[in-house]
Amino acid sequence: MMRQWWVFLLAGLLVCVLSSAVFSLTRPMAQMSRRTPLASADRSLVEDTFHLTVGIEVSLRLLPVDRGLAFRPGYLAVGVKVDRHGRLYGKPHRPGRYVAPVQLCSGRSCRRHDLTLVVLANVPWEPRELTFPGRVGTALDGEIGINGGPPDVVPTFTVTDPGKLPKGVSIGPDGHVGGVPREPGVSEVPVRICVAGNCAGVVVRLIIV
Repeated sequence: MMRQWWVFLLAGLLVCVLSSAVFSLTRPMAQMSRRTPLASADRSLVEDTFHLTVGIEVSLRLLPVDRGLAFRPGYLAVGVKVDRHGRLYGKPHRPGRYVAPVQLCSGRSCRRHDLTLVVLANVPWEPRELTFPGRVGTALDGEIGINGGPPDVVPTFTVTDPGKLPKGVSIGPDGHVGGVPREPGVSEVPVRICVAGNCAGVVVRLIIV
């Protein structure tokens, strides 16, 4: 009888020890899970670093992570302003790297988010290649690219009339010309190239045989 009583006592103590251990392990995890949304709330904009060019009109838009937010209009830096819709406009006056605060508001409550504006000197550039030959059924692998422009700035490429692209062919935002042409013909595709806000329209010629 005494032996059975000791077995019950030891079992009770073991349950208490295990319960306290599980509680101590799960408590920090619960605290971490409660803190996670606060960490994500620190990021207010999809993108907060922008490359601009001296003397070139700015045409950009800030994209909030959360819906229903408006911007407090104001002067940011070096000739650039923001309106209530998040549109950046104006002309930068001098090169440099600037940190400019912007206010995102929901009703009367606002929070600050810092933008980084990298203003570069106006360095001329030109497209490197605009004509690409190809064959029906054979994969294309070309690149438009540019010569000149400020160093360490990646240009962007936008097809302004996708309907002009041959069937099966694409031009990516990095200037890559790819895909497998399905039909022969000559196509002239309008493309807008931007280098730190310094943009120009070109025509890419695709000759498929």
